[in-house]
Amino acid sequence: MAALVIEPNLADPDGFYERLTEAHRGLSDAASRRMNAKLILLLANHIGDPDVLDEALRVARGNAGASTRTL
Repeated sequence: MAALVIEPNLADPDGFYERLTEAHRGLSDAASRRMNAKLILLLANHIGDPDVLDEALRVARGNAGASTRTL
C-alpha cells in the first residue's frame, strides 16, 4: 500500500499556486467550484489507490475547520 505524501513535494509550489489561481480567474463562484471538483476527480483518478484517497479524505476533513495552514 502506498502512503499519502504530506511533506512538501512540489518542485515549484508558488508557480503551481499561481497557475491554479490563474485558472480560476474570471470564473463565477459556481464555475470555480465545478473546476475544483473536476480537478479533484482528475487527481483522484490519477492517484487511483483507494487507501491513499481515503487517507487524504481523513486528513482534509480533520482540518477542515482549522484556520492555520497545516495539513
